[in-house]
Amino acid sequence: MMFLRGNSVAIGNPAVAARIAKPAGATNPFRAFLARYFYFAMSLVFAVVVVWGFSRTVDASLFHGNPPRPLLLWFHGAAFSAWVVFFIAQSALVRARNIKLHRTLGWFGAGLAATMVILGCVVAVVMARFDGVVLHQKDTDAFLAIPFLDMLSFGACMAFAIYWRKKPEYHRRLIFIATCALMDAPIARFDFIFDHNLFYVALDLLIALGIARDLIVDKRIHQVYRYALLALIPAQMVAVYLWRANPAWYQSITRAILS
Repeated sequence: MMFLRGNSVAIGNPAVAARIAKPAGATNPFRAFLARYFYFAMSLVFAVVVVWGFSRTVDASLFHGNPPRPLLLWFHGAAFSAWVVFFIAQSALVRARNIKLHRTLGWFGAGLAATMVILGCVVAVVMARFDGVVLHQKDTDAFLAIPFLDMLSFGACMAFAIYWRKKPEYHRRLIFIATCALMDAPIARFDFIFDHNLFYVALDLLIALGIARDLIVDKRIHQVYRYALLALIPAQMVAVYLWRANPAWYQSITRAILS
C-alpha cells in the first residue's frame, strides 16, 4: 500500500514524477559533466599537452636548422597536428548531436590515421639515419622501438575503432586510447620524464582518466580498457627495454632497417 500511495503522489505531482524519472547520474553535476563532456574535455587536454610539450623543442633553431631537417618531418608534424584538431572537431560534433557530419568526417579521419601510421614509421627511420649520420648522435637505431610501438598502438586501436564504428561505446574509447598513444611524443619533450623513461607512464595515466570516467559514470570499467592495457603495458615495457638495453639481436634488426 505504501508503494501504491507513493506512486499515486508522483502521478499527481509532475515535479515529483520528473525527479523520479530523472537518471541517477543527473543528480550529480560532476557525474553528469563526465557523462556528457569527458571526451570533448580530453580533446582540449590533448591540445594543451601537444602545444606545451612541442613548444620546448620546436623553435627557430629547428625551423632554420643547419643542416636543415628532412622535409618529411614537417609533413609528419602537420599530420599529427591535424589529428588533434580532428579529434576536437569530432568530439564537438558528438556533443552538438551532429552525428551525420561526424560520420562523414570519420572517413577523412580513417584516411588521416592510415597516413599517420605510414608517415610515422617512415619518419622514424629517416630521422634515425639523419640523427646518426648527419648529427652524429649515438644509438639512434635503438630508439626505433619507441615510434614503431606508437604507430602499432595507434594503428591497431584505429583499425578496431573503424571496425566497431557502429558500436559507440567501443568506438569512442578506442579513438580515445589511440590518441593517448600519440601523447608520448609531446610528453617526452620534458627532460625529466624522458630521462627517467616515464613518458609511457604519463600516457597510461591519460588512459586511466578514461577508466576513472567509466567508474564514476557507469560504475564499471569497460572491457576495451581492460584488453587495451593488457596489451599496451607489456609492449611498452619491451619497447623501453629494447631502447635502453639495445641487445645484440635487436641491433642486427635495426641496422638492417637503417641500411
